[in-house]
Amino acid sequence: MEDSFRVRGRDSRLSPEDLIKIERHPIHVVLDNLRSAFNVGSIFRTADAALVERLHLCGITAYPPHQKLDKTAMGALDYVPWEHHPDTRDAVLSLKDRGMPIVCLEPADISKRFWEIEYPRPVCLVLGNEALGISRDVLHLADHLVHIPMLGFKNSINVATAFGVVVFEVVRQYRGGQC
Repeated sequence: MEDSFRVRGRDSRLSPEDLIKIERHPIHVVLDNLRSAFNVGSIFRTADAALVERLHLCGITAYPPHQKLDKTAMGALDYVPWEHHPDTRDAVLSLKDRGMPIVCLEPADISKRFWEIEYPRPVCLVLGNEALGISRDVLHLADHLVHIPMLGFKNSINVATAFGVVVFEVVRQYRGGQC
């Protein structure tokens, strides 16, 4: 019985250099002007857990070094490749020009439930501002719009939580249903 409670996970003795060498899923994540550094830090942690290839922190989105990111990322800043872009549209256009399909997480009349599409390899997931969503000029670049169905009274969930839900669906698909 005692063995069944062992903590699973990575070998904590691995250095940041060793962890960077681990093969990552071909997932790029664009954060479009997120206001909360705490959300961004949480996204770093989840991106590490899902072995995301790269985060693209755009516009006003906080980026390292930043005290609030450090607090919620809990060390993940050292393991997730990232870059800052002054403009979200330019970042998305650059990824699209490299042949990367763009999937925006945004509820709309034409969006599909997040599990109803087959996520291409590679893929770019775009998440929007906590209050305003993804900017219109970026939405027009999307190849797919997806949403998480809301069953309760509120019509949205935290952006970092939403990212976790969707990115692990992508990983599940990439790994043939096995995570």
